[in-house]
Amino acid sequence: MFNNPRSGQTTLDRTGLHRVSTPHVVVPQSRREFLSRSGAGFGALALAGMFSDSKTIGAEAVHSMQLKTTHFPATAKRVIFLFMEGGPSHLDMFDRKPLLNELAGQPIPESYGKVVTAFGETRSPLLASKRKWSRYGESGIEVSDWMPYTAQCVDDIAVIRSCWANGINHSAGVCQMNTCSILSGRPSLGSWVSYGLGTENQNLPAFVVMQDNATSVVNGPRNWSAGFMPAVYQGIRFSEGSQPIPYLHEPAGVEPSQQVEKLRFINQLNRRYAGQHPEQSELEARIAGYELAFRMQSAAPEVIDLSKETDATLTAYGIGDSATESFGRLCLLSRRMAEAGVRFIQLYSGSGSKWDSHADIERNHSNLCRSVDRPIAGLLCDLKQRGMLDETLVVWGGEFGRSPMSERGNGRDHNPTGFTMWMAGGGVKGGKVIGETDDLGLFAVKDRVHVHDLHASILHLLGISNMDLTYLHKGRPERPTVNEGEFVKQLTSA
Repeated sequence: MFNNPRSGQTTLDRTGLHRVSTPHVVVPQSRREFLSRSGAGFGALALAGMFSDSKTIGAEAVHSMQLKTTHFPATAKRVIFLFMEGGPSHLDMFDRKPLLNELAGQPIPESYGKVVTAFGETRSPLLASKRKWSRYGESGIEVSDWMPYTAQCVDDIAVIRSCWANGINHSAGVCQMNTCSILSGRPSLGSWVSYGLGTENQNLPAFVVMQDNATSVVNGPRNWSAGFMPAVYQGIRFSEGSQPIPYLHEPAGVEPSQQVEKLRFINQLNRRYAGQHPEQSELEARIAGYELAFRMQSAAPEVIDLSKETDATLTAYGIGDSATESFGRLCLLSRRMAEAGVRFIQLYSGSGSKWDSHADIERNHSNLCRSVDRPIAGLLCDLKQRGMLDETLVVWGGEFGRSPMSERGNGRDHNPTGFTMWMAGGGVKGGKVIGETDDLGLFAVKDRVHVHDLHASILHLLGISNMDLTYLHKGRPERPTVNEGEFVKQLTSA
C-alpha cells in the first residue's frame, strides 16, 4: 500500500470552483489509486490505453464531463426523448390498418399462428379503431384525429412503423428502451451519451429527466442510472410542477459565505472517505453533485423561469390549459435547457404506465393524447423557428405498442413485436415513413428496426459509433447497444 497526502478543501464563488490545499490527511492507497492520482493520472491513462484504441471516446481513467470529440461529424448536438410510458397504440395514432376494422370482432386469422401477449396465448377478437384519419403535409402521411397538432409537423418527422422489442411486460420493455437490455444493471442511453460526449454547460446537468406527475416510472431511477459506469454519468431527475428544482435559492438568513464554508467542510469529509474507498463512484458523484448544485444556483433560475416567455409561446405549448399544462411546461423547459447546453433531456408522459390501456382505450388514450399533442407540436415548431431543430434530435415513443386483439372488450394488450416511434430534427429527413407492420399491425415485417437499432441511430446522429464507444467493465469492453444494432440509414437519406 502507498501513503499519499491528500487535499480536498474547496473554495467557491459564483463563477466556478477553485481548490486549494488543506492540512494533509494521510490515507491508505492502493496501487490502482496511486496510478490514478499521481503524476496527474498519467499512469492510469497509460493503463487505460492498453485496453482501448484510438477510436474510443472517454477511455480516460479520470471520468469527467468535459467535452469530447466525436467519432465522425455529428448532425445532432442534443436529444429530447419524449417517452409515453405504458405503451401508446400505434394502431390508433400513426399506423392505420383498414383490414383491422373489416375483421373487427373476429378471431385473429390462423395464418398468424400462436399469438402470445402479456397474459399468455390469446385468440381474443380483433378490436376496431374508431379513429378518423387524414393525410397531412406535402408528404401526405396519415395521422389520426388523436394527434391533430403533431400531424401539422409531419413533414419534419420520420415515422418508423416497424419497431420491435423483446420485453413483453412493462418492466422489461421500459428497461430495454432505456438501456438496450431487458435486464437491469446496464447504463441508460442518456448516461452513454454523457460519458461519450460530455457536457456543453458545466453549470447544469448533462442528462435531465422530468415527469408529468409524481407517480414513479416503472423501474424508477434505474431507467436513468449509469449502471456499471461511474455514477457521475447518471441522469438527474427534476421535480414535477412549477418548481422543478427544489431549494434552488439560499434559505432566508443564510449568507453565501456560510454556504461555501458548509460545502467546503462536507466535501472535505467526503473526499477523505472517498480516498479510502475509490471503488464507490456514488460518493464521487455525490461530491460532484454538491458542487454542481452550488453552481446551479446561478445558472438554473434563469433557465427554469418561464415568466419571460411570450404569451404566444406559452399558448403554443398549451400552458394555461389544464389538460396540457403539465406536459407543456416540461416541453418548454426542455427547449430552454437545450438552449443552455443540456445534452440529453428525457420527458415521461403518463408516469406510472398510464398509457397502458388494457381497458377503455378510448377514454385512456383520448385524455393522454390531448395532454401531449399540443405541447409536442409546440416544441417542434418552437425549435424550428429558433433554428434549433436542425441540431436537436426529438424522439417519440413508448416501450412498445398495443395489440390489434381486444382485451376486456374495449382495450388493447401489449405489443412488442410491431409498433411505431418517430424522430425529428438532428439531421433526420422528415416527411417519410420507414418500415411496415403486417395488415393487422401485429408484427413488423419490412425494414424491421429493433431497439438496438434505434439506440445505434440516435448515437450515430450524435457522431458516436455504437461499436466504438466502449467502457471497460471487469476487464471486458462494454458497448451501449450490447454489441448489436445498426444505424437506420433511411433516417437521413433523401
